[in-house]
Amino acid sequence: MAGSPKLDRIDINILSTLQAQGNITNVNLASAVGLSPSPCLQRVKRLEKAGYIQNYRAVLNLKKLADHVIVFTEITLADHRRKDFIKFENEIRTHDNVVECHLLSGGYDYLLKFVARGVSQYQEIMETLLDRNLGIDKYFSYIVIKPVVEKHSLPIQDLVNRDE
Repeated sequence: MAGSPKLDRIDINILSTLQAQGNITNVNLASAVGLSPSPCLQRVKRLEKAGYIQNYRAVLNLKKLADHVIVFTEITLADHRRKDFIKFENEIRTHDNVVECHLLSGGYDYLLKFVARGVSQYQEIMETLLDRNLGIDKYFSYIVIKPVVEKHSLPIQDLVNRDE
């Protein structure tokens, strides 16, 4: 990443610790990574400014909040002009129930992850998307029966390991 500060072992440890414990105090973070609090805070601020840390948030237990369904949806657009992709993506960004949307290569164009109160609400959302004339040619829905692995952290140590 051009223009970004080079990450050392301590920076990587700070990032790993923060993604696992976003609400950790600076004193505890400093202790965890082997720094005193002032230099630790300076590093965190530098990592924030450089864009390595986008934000802090709480991971909620959706099972405790509400009954819901998670649906993965493959979407293929009828046309593949730049304006078709832009129109679709601009519309998708406005839907709160779409929690992920990925443009892919391969057999279909987009993979979306929906969270809805139930299948009927999901279907209403899809009908609304179809009515909006976004160029959707076809879609396939996959209802999640049971999440097997849900990780909310990235394998930072593995991704930045440059010894290979």
